[in-house]
Amino acid sequence: MSSGAKDENAIVAGLKNLLKAAGLPELGPGPRAGVLPEKELDRALEDLLKGGKLPEVSRELLRGLVLLWHDHMDAAHEIAQAIENPDGSFLHGILHRREPDYGNATYWFRRVGRHECFSEIARRVGEMLKANNESGMEKQLIRNGEWDPYGFIALCEKAPAKGAGDAVVKLLREIQGVETEVLLEHSLPR
Repeated sequence: MSSGAKDENAIVAGLKNLLKAAGLPELGPGPRAGVLPEKELDRALEDLLKGGKLPEVSRELLRGLVLLWHDHMDAAHEIAQAIENPDGSFLHGILHRREPDYGNATYWFRRVGRHECFSEIARRVGEMLKANNESGMEKQLIRNGEWDPYGFIALCEKAPAKGAGDAVVKLLREIQGVETEVLLEHSLPR
């Protein structure tokens, strides 16, 4: 294993630990118990990414994803607006879905287009849904082996009526976690 791969693995592990600290985010904006303050997250990210060769846009995307995970919606929104590529639009779409502003989330996912993360999200979510015997949900979220962000927006829009303790809501939160994790991994050099 090269030292670059070792460094990347350490960064991925550190980022995942930052996400675990707060548990799965709600489908909505939060705030929830257990999130870390923005300044603490910024320090942790700086320590984790220092000395690396990660481009600034990737660093900012990672920062935006972690801040959004910890319910720092305004800070994550500023970052998403400044990243003018499909990754930034992806972050922007997740953020607006959580606000909830479903129409705006749809707009941003149209700007994403077909993202290279969609296949991996579809694979992981497909496995999760099969394990939970959710073939109906699988048909709505995975089309031709690709992630359907619009299907996910539609399911999230219906979810508040179910209540936070509902098993479907819990599964949607786990799926949202997969989506974030895959985009986070995508942001690192390969």
